Amino acid sequence: MKNKWGEELKPKKIKWHDQDITMPFNCSIYTDKEVKIQNRFGGEECTVPGYAASVYDTIIGAERFEEYNTMRLGLDWFMKYFPKQYMTLLD
Repeated sequence: MKNKWGEELKPKKIKWHDQDITMPFNCSIYTDKEVKIQNRFGGEECTVPGYAASVYDTIIGAERFEEYNTMRLGLDWFMKYFPKQYMTLLD
């Protein structure tokens, strides 16, 4: 993935409960262990690890600024690693 200046960005890798997770894109990763997020339309809530909340926030920001490639990467990642939370927050 490249930033808006054409520079190559390598996604971060994190370790979570002895599992290696590759982030879908470069983003600031929250250090909180878990974050509660509310669906912005229906109000349903769910809890996700801080790194997943970082991806969620990036998805919402990408949607706002019409960065659809970034948005799609985040949505696909969320569906893979957090399908139940994806259905609650993003579907």
